[in-house]
Amino acid sequence: MARILLIEDDHAVRRGLALALDRHGHAVGEAGTGEEGLRALGGTRPDVIVLDLMLPGMDGFEVCRRIRAAGNLPIIMLTARGDDLDVVGGLEAGADDYVVKPVQPRVLDARVRAVLRRGAPTADGAPERHHDLTIDRAALAVTKGARQVSLTPTELRLLLELSRSPGQVLSRQQLLELVWEHDYLGDSRLVDNCVQRLRAKIEDEPSRPVFVQTVRGFGYRFGPV
Repeated sequence: MARILLIEDDHAVRRGLALALDRHGHAVGEAGTGEEGLRALGGTRPDVIVLDLMLPGMDGFEVCRRIRAAGNLPIIMLTARGDDLDVVGGLEAGADDYVVKPVQPRVLDARVRAVLRRGAPTADGAPERHHDLTIDRAALAVTKGARQVSLTPTELRLLLELSRSPGQVLSRQQLLELVWEHDYLGDSRLVDNCVQRLRAKIEDEPSRPVFVQTVRGFGYRFGPV
């Protein structure tokens, strides 16, 4: 069971999703505005945020940026349409995944469970050292030099999957299946935006990446190789 904070201004939509998620075994807190959602964060301590982008007052993009600036809570955004500007804007603000309304509750439940699994250990064993980057899969900890690197569950899972076989190239579709559990032709923007955020945290020069390398026309690989 997950503790979910649902931030959605449409009362009927919010109530319907909350009841459906409750039937799937989750505990759901509700907020009707971005401001109310931010105030609720401290009291509810959710595991996942489900956030509508089109909110009155403070919109979902700003709410997403503020939540992300404060920590690494997983954020799934709700968008009324698959509009490129909405999707890209939400991902750049720090969202981990998105669903287009109207969304079937089972689909949203699957996305919630998938994002929570990204924070689960993948293996035991000694920490791996890659130059000044250390990855501890059992502890789900990443350090660069002596500094602990704070990653969202999605960023962490992406790093774990890429670093599992250094030098091996993984396509965007493979990463969508491994990290996001999208078993269909998914949105490669999820991968590209997450790569950008990960590079900003682990690379000395994100514009000249050493660890998360682009293989043009195909995908990404973990280096240095």
